[in-house]
Amino acid sequence: MDINQRLSALSALHEHLNNLPEMELVALFDQMQNQNSWFTPEQSRHALKGIIAYLRPDHLQRWTSQYTFEKNESFLSKNIGLIMAGNIPGVGFHDLLCVLVAGHRACVKLSTSDQVIIPWLADQLSEIDPTLAKAVSFEERLVGRDAYIATGSDNSARYFDYYFGKYPHIIRKNRTSVAILDGREDQQEWNLLSEDIFRYYGLGCRNVSKVFFTDKEQIQAFMKGMDPASQVINHHKYLNNYEYNKSKYLVNRSPHLDNGHLLLVESEELVSPISVIYYELYTDKSQLQATLTTQEDKIQCIVSRNGWWKGSIPLGTAQSPQLDDYADKVDTLQFLLDLK
Repeated sequence: MDINQRLSALSALHEHLNNLPEMELVALFDQMQNQNSWFTPEQSRHALKGIIAYLRPDHLQRWTSQYTFEKNESFLSKNIGLIMAGNIPGVGFHDLLCVLVAGHRACVKLSTSDQVIIPWLADQLSEIDPTLAKAVSFEERLVGRDAYIATGSDNSARYFDYYFGKYPHIIRKNRTSVAILDGREDQQEWNLLSEDIFRYYGLGCRNVSKVFFTDKEQIQAFMKGMDPASQVINHHKYLNNYEYNKSKYLVNRSPHLDNGHLLLVESEELVSPISVIYYELYTDKSQLQATLTTQEDKIQCIVSRNGWWKGSIPLGTAQSPQLDDYADKVDTLQFLLDLK
C-alpha cells in the first residue's frame, strides 16, 4: 500500500466522517462524556471537527508534499508504540495519522481518560479501507516496538525515558501556551482570546495559561472582556476548581482578581491551575523575547492580536492547529520516515 493509496483512504475517511448522521454523532459524544465528564458534547464536537479538517484531501496533499516517500516502501515495516495523552478529546489522533501516513503499524496504548473516540475512528476507517485499518492495534503493554512516541507529564516522561530511551523515540513533557497583548485589543479580540483560554476548559497544552500585559489598565479590560465566557462556570468540575483556588487565595490572603468564573494572579510561573490565569507586565519587548526564549521548551505556542508578535499565531487559533503544527515542535512525520 503506497503513499497515494494511503492518502486516498484517508481522504475517503474525511468524506465519510463529514456525512455521518447526527444521531450517530450524538451517541458518540454521549459515550465520550460518560467516560470522561470533561468531554462535553460541545468540546467533543469541536475536537472531531479538527480531526476531520486534518483529513481534508487538500490539507493532506499540502502537508505530505513537503516530505519524500520511498517509491518501493515496505508497508507496515515498523511497529510504532504510541502512548497517548487524554487531556482533550482525541488528542492522540495526530500521532496516529503520522504513523499511518508514514506506512508503519500503530500499536496504541490509550489514556484511561480518552478511551472512546480513537477506537471509534479506527472502526470508521475499517469501513472505508480494511487494509489501512489493520495498521492500527490497541494494546495494554508496548514491549519491544521499533520506536515509541509517548506523551505525558514531566514525571511520566522520566518513566518513558527509562523504558524506551534505548529505542528511537519522541517523549513529550508538560507544555503550555501564552498570550502577548499590546493594549489595542477590543471585545472581538477578547472573545478570540477566551477561546484560547477556555476551550477544553484549559486542559490542553495549547491553552493559554499566562498573559503578558503592557500596563495595569489592560488588566481590568481583560477581566471584563472575559465576561462572555462566563458559561464555563456551569461545568461542575470547572466550578470545583474555581471554588478551590478562590478559597485558597482568600485563606492565604494572596492578591488576585476575580470576575466570577476566572481568577487572575500575578506570577512568573507559566502553568496556572484550571480556572486561573497567571500574568506579568512587560515594557521592553526585547527583554520579554529573551525571557520567552529561556522558557521555549515549556511553551507550545504564543498568541497575539493578528499574530503581531514574531513567531506567534492569531488570537483564537491556539486550539485549531494545522497538520504541521507538531507538538513540542518536533517533526513527528519526518521522525517516522527516517526510521531504518
